[in-house]
Amino acid sequence: MRPETRELGAALATAMEDTGASVGMVYLLPPDGRALRLAVLSGVPLDIAAPWTRVALDDPIPVAHAVAEQRLVWVGDQEEMARHYPRPGLVLPYRFSLAAVPLSTDAARWGGLVMLWPGDHPPVLSDEETDAVRSGSARMAAVLERAAHAGNPVRPERPPLVVHPHRPVPPPHQAAAAVAFADRLPGGSCALDLDGRITFVTPAAAGLLGVPVARLLGALPWEALPWMDDPVVEDRYRAAVISRETVAFTAVRPPGHRLRFRLHPDATGISVRITPAPASPSDDLAAGGPESSLAATTEAGTTAAGTTEAAGAQAATAEAATAEETAPGRAISSAGAIGRAGALYHLVHLAATLTEAVGVQDVAEQTAEQMTPALGAQSLALLMAEDGRLLLVGQSGCGPELAERLYSVPLTSDVPVVRVLASGAPLFFGDSEELRSTCPGAVPPSARGAWAFLPLIASGRPVGSLVLGYARPRVVSSGERAILISLAGLVAQAMDRARLYDAKHELAHRLQAGLLPHSLPRVPGLDIAARYLPAAVAMGIGGDFYDVIRLGATTAAVTIGDVQGHNVEAAALMGQVRTAVHASAGAPPGEVLARTNRLLMDLDPGLFTSCLYAHLDLAGHRAVIATAGHPPPLCRHPDGTTETLDVPPGLLLGIDSTATYPATELPLAPGTVLALYTDGLVEAPGVDIRDATDELAARLSHLADGAALTMDDVADALVRDARGTVPRNDDIALVLLRIQEDTGA
Repeated sequence: MRPETRELGAALATAMEDTGASVGMVYLLPPDGRALRLAVLSGVPLDIAAPWTRVALDDPIPVAHAVAEQRLVWVGDQEEMARHYPRPGLVLPYRFSLAAVPLSTDAARWGGLVMLWPGDHPPVLSDEETDAVRSGSARMAAVLERAAHAGNPVRPERPPLVVHPHRPVPPPHQAAAAVAFADRLPGGSCALDLDGRITFVTPAAAGLLGVPVARLLGALPWEALPWMDDPVVEDRYRAAVISRETVAFTAVRPPGHRLRFRLHPDATGISVRITPAPASPSDDLAAGGPESSLAATTEAGTTAAGTTEAAGAQAATAEAATAEETAPGRAISSAGAIGRAGALYHLVHLAATLTEAVGVQDVAEQTAEQMTPALGAQSLALLMAEDGRLLLVGQSGCGPELAERLYSVPLTSDVPVVRVLASGAPLFFGDSEELRSTCPGAVPPSARGAWAFLPLIASGRPVGSLVLGYARPRVVSSGERAILISLAGLVAQAMDRARLYDAKHELAHRLQAGLLPHSLPRVPGLDIAARYLPAAVAMGIGGDFYDVIRLGATTAAVTIGDVQGHNVEAAALMGQVRTAVHASAGAPPGEVLARTNRLLMDLDPGLFTSCLYAHLDLAGHRAVIATAGHPPPLCRHPDGTTETLDVPPGLLLGIDSTATYPATELPLAPGTVLALYTDGLVEAPGVDIRDATDELAARLSHLADGAALTMDDVADALVRDARGTVPRNDDIALVLLRIQEDTGA
């Protein structure tokens, strides 16, 4: 682990101490800028945070919004979380408050910080807490900036750094006195760390649980005690860890010993009191039955809001596996064993995530990122059937040897990934030797653990295969098999939808490409560059357009516009508008727009269009510009000053057939740069458009200084800046023109 990462961990611990937060998460933004990655975690085990180790910038998650919009996001309570962020609200149905802030400096956006407070926190963040959160985020951003300037930028590592507060170790005589104190109390006592493992247990507690002390230490309760392998038990542990509130439940140890458990959490672990409970069937945690969730209550005696319903649904699902089946073959994660509640929470989260995933690559990344830790697997590979082969489309933890074996597998091969695709039945192998005896060469020689091969079946059709590899030999119980098959079904349905989306997206992309200019004309005296980027929403197709038309030896026309909408209809109308402008090019700019407007009124498309048209006279060093409701162009003068041109805005095209469009003339001295753009270049959530336009003008002035950069270089830089880390919901079109000295034919 790098020193800078540990420095982030120390800064996080300080921020949590200053604010009283119980959980902290530091996210970093890798150079590709596509998704935030969890780098440092404190206050909860990694298993609970596993669904959010990767957060896409357009995910409906608080930290994504905080980074995208560069603001503090506050979620005051459970109801607000469920209303604004249903995905985490569904997977974490507990009482807590949350703040998310960006980690940024003037130089860059580095990532995000998430902090959680216990369930008894007021629904409003105090001014002192707000200042402490911002101070903590500023310290972390400074660490990241220093590392980047030193040439060693901090990158998220796997697994993330987990920083747990440690309770000071008491002197030996105090430790002995504490043990004696616990032994004298009625009933039994034990302690759990934040990962849920038993770190201390009294002989009386072991007697009540019916298991020797040696077998309990270091184990998870639902691992060492099959009768506690119930989703509600693990759910109560999760509620205590996240809400930091005392919770209680009653469970039955066969053949009928009723025990009452009370969990008292803090920042370092959970203290548990165990006492015999009076016979009262209404309090039983009976093997996941429908009444079991009613026994899980807060210390105040009320059922935790929302948790009982989730736990009841999980318990019903878990009835497929008995406690005896599940205990020996439990999935192992980096944090230890993961119970049925944990696996089912991950299943719910994956299901919610896949409903929002779009393309095949998005589904593959989400599946690999979430299923690997959720199922305790060492490696995961996702393969899709295409053109007579199974192609590797996503993987996590696969070494080079395994990835090479699975990269492209002919459907005629006799290997497990093809067998499950052909038969529709999954295959499970307890260890690699068992797999090699059935199919030599299926996995690398270094592999030792268990394997699961699952068919991906959507609407009765096989679409691919899913491979899970484990670090150690293990027996996959019938309950786990049911969960794995269910997960594979979710992935298959998402993959099938994603393939259809990708096909439509490719069709839309080709349509868009066919409607825009394939190349720009060479115009003596002009250095020209143009860029188009579709929005990050819908099908990646829209109504933005541009065109550069050479009219004569020293004259040219340039146009840019934006048709309302991001769909095929908008693209089709865009093609008609561009064609109409092109056909009228050479006429006075106001007349070009008036003719195009009358055409749109005749077509009656029900969509409005903004458009700007400029006639360039390079020999006369002048331009005449008319606009139909389009953002005015930027002009960088030869002396380096940049301004927004004052062009009278005409009415949008398609509103009034009698509309007129006044024109404005301006000088074009050699060295002048004109920037024509659509509003997608300057519009972003939470950003004032005037400020964004001023920032664009300043950036253009700086980039266009001197002749070191071509207009292509400047265009690339401006679009890259505009994309940044903020998911855009509008198309971007940009045309740059630099007037050169040479205006000869």
